[in-house]
Amino acid sequence: MTIFPPDPNLTALRLELGRLRGERGWTYDELAHRSGLARRTLIEIEQGRTIGTLKTWHALAHALDVSIEHLFGALCDGHTPPADPAE
Repeated sequence: MTIFPPDPNLTALRLELGRLRGERGWTYDELAHRSGLARRTLIEIEQGRTIGTLKTWHALAHALDVSIEHLFGALCDGHTPPADPAE
């Protein structure tokens, strides 16, 4: 029997992006300037029309001064994340 992992919580991920942007008081234009991404891309991510690429999220993490782990941690909201093999 194959057990598949739960679906990633993409809603939590985009909401965390919006929360971090709002916490800083940044407009889409400000985040676009700081991340090097297009304003339209940021809007589409926050509105759930696209999920972006790993490169996109890496740029956002740097612009927001948070770890990529912090951002991607939201993907496991609502379910138990996989165990750390180092533990």
